[in-house]
Amino acid sequence: MLPDADLTIHTAPPVESFEVGASRVDAPSSLAHLVSDDARDRLAHSHGQAFRDVVRALSGKLPHIPDLVVRPSSEAEVVQVLDWCSDANVAVVPFGGGSSVVGGVEPRVGDGYAGVVSLDLTSMDRVLAVDRTSGAALVQAGVLGPHLEEQLRPQGYTLRFFPQSFEFSSLGGWLATRAGGHFATRLTHIDDLTESLRVITPSGAVETRRLPGSGAGPSPDRLFLGSEGTLGVITEAWVRIQERPRWRAGASVGFADYDAGVQAVRALSQSGLHPANCRLLDPVEALINAGSPTAVLVLGFESADHPLHAWMERALELCLDHGGIPSGPPRYTDSADDRSARTGPSDTWRSAFLRMPYQRDALAAQGMIVETFETACTWDRFAALRAAVDDAARDAMRQVGATGVVTCRFTHVYPDGPAPYFGVYAAGEWGKTVEQWDEIKQAVSEALIANGGTITHHHAVGRDHRPWYDRQRPDLFAAALQAGKAVLDPAGILNPGALVDPLRRA
Repeated sequence: MLPDADLTIHTAPPVESFEVGASRVDAPSSLAHLVSDDARDRLAHSHGQAFRDVVRALSGKLPHIPDLVVRPSSEAEVVQVLDWCSDANVAVVPFGGGSSVVGGVEPRVGDGYAGVVSLDLTSMDRVLAVDRTSGAALVQAGVLGPHLEEQLRPQGYTLRFFPQSFEFSSLGGWLATRAGGHFATRLTHIDDLTESLRVITPSGAVETRRLPGSGAGPSPDRLFLGSEGTLGVITEAWVRIQERPRWRAGASVGFADYDAGVQAVRALSQSGLHPANCRLLDPVEALINAGSPTAVLVLGFESADHPLHAWMERALELCLDHGGIPSGPPRYTDSADDRSARTGPSDTWRSAFLRMPYQRDALAAQGMIVETFETACTWDRFAALRAAVDDAARDAMRQVGATGVVTCRFTHVYPDGPAPYFGVYAAGEWGKTVEQWDEIKQAVSEALIANGGTITHHHAVGRDHRPWYDRQRPDLFAAALQAGKAVLDPAGILNPGALVDPLRRA
C-alpha cells in the first residue's frame, strides 16, 4: 500500500442534498409520456463513469444536469424529439448505458441553448432479426451488453464483444465511440463487427447498405462510427454475429525481462495466429492484479470450429524464443458453456479485468487517484512513448503532491503496434483529487501526442479529450467534419462540445 495514503472512507451525500434546479424547458404535450423531470433521474444522467465523475458524485458536486430525460421507444419518437429540440434550441445528449469516461454524456454544452435533454435510448433494446445465412443480426441501438447476449444465446450465436463496460454499456454507445472489445488481435473494434447502420439526424434518416465490403467511395458507415452523437442518433445496426465458441485454450507466461515480453507479443501479433487474448502486464500491473512479481502474458485462443492445441503450442514456442516461462501447462476446454470453461489463466484475468472499475471506485472513496490512459502507437515508437508517459506521470504526481506508481499493460495488439493501457495509482488529498488528476492527465496527454500516440484507442473523445484530439486530426478534416455536421444537424443541437463544435448557428 502507498505510504502516504490516508484511506479514510468518504461516503456520498444523500441525493436530496444535490442542487437540482427546475427544468428550464417544457416538452410539448405530444412527448409528455416520454419525459422525466425527476431529480434522481436527471442526476443519474448528468455524468459518466470516469474517476472525476465518481469523485464529484461523492463530493456532491455535479454542476451540469440535464433539464429533462427523454426515453423514446421508436424511431418515430426520436424524430419527434429532434424536431422539437431543433425548433426550440434545446441541446440533445444521446445516452445509452452512461459508461462514458471522457465526458461524452455530460450535459456540458455551454450557455447558447435554452436547455438540454438527455436522450435515453435504452427502451430500444431488441434483436429484430437474425440472418443465419450471412451471420448477422439487426439490433436496436439501446440494448445493453448482457441483454443483447441473452437474446442471441438461444439461437446459438454471440456478438462476442465484451468491453470492460459490457454490463452497463449499449450497442449504440459502442458504435458511436468506436469501442474496443473482447478480441486482442483481430476483430478488436466494433467497426469490424458492423455491417450497416441506421441513423436519425435532424435532417432526416440515413440507412447504409448491408455489404460485406465495398470500394464505392468513402464509407458512410465510417462517418457515423465514432461520431459520438454529434451527427445523428444511431437507432439500429446490422452486426456480424458468430457461433458461440466451443474450444478454448489458455496459458500464462512469465517474463523476467519486460522488454523481452514486448518482443514476444510483437512476434505473436505478426504470426497470423490471432490469439483472442494476448495481454502483457508489466511487473507492477502484474503484482497489483495478478499477484506476480514479474511481467505476465495472459494468452488465450477460442474457436467454434476446431480444437486449438496447434495454435497454443506454436504461440508458446514464440514465447520461449524470447525467454518466456509458462506458469504451467496450457489448459484446454471443450464446452459451449462459457461458465464451465472459466477456470484457466485467461478467465482469471477476465475476472480481475471486470472487477477493476469497482475497485477503482472503492479506492476513489478513500482519497486514492486511480485512473487510466489508453493509446496506440507503432512498435518502433513504443519504448520511447512508454518512457515519456512514465516520466510525465511521475513528474506530474510530484508537482501535485501525490505519491504513486505508473503501470502498463497491452489491451490490444496489432501487427504494426500495441495499444498500451497505462494505470495511475496514487495517494491523493481528499477534496483535491479531481484537480490533482486533471494535472496528471494534462501532462500524460501531452506526452502521448508528442510521442506519436493517439489520444484514445477505444475510450472516445468526448469533451475531456478534445484539446488533444483537435491537434491530432488534420485541420482540413476538422473543417469537413464541421461542414457535414452543418448538413445533418443544422441547428447544432446534437451533443455540443463533444468531438467537434457546430458551425455558428443562426
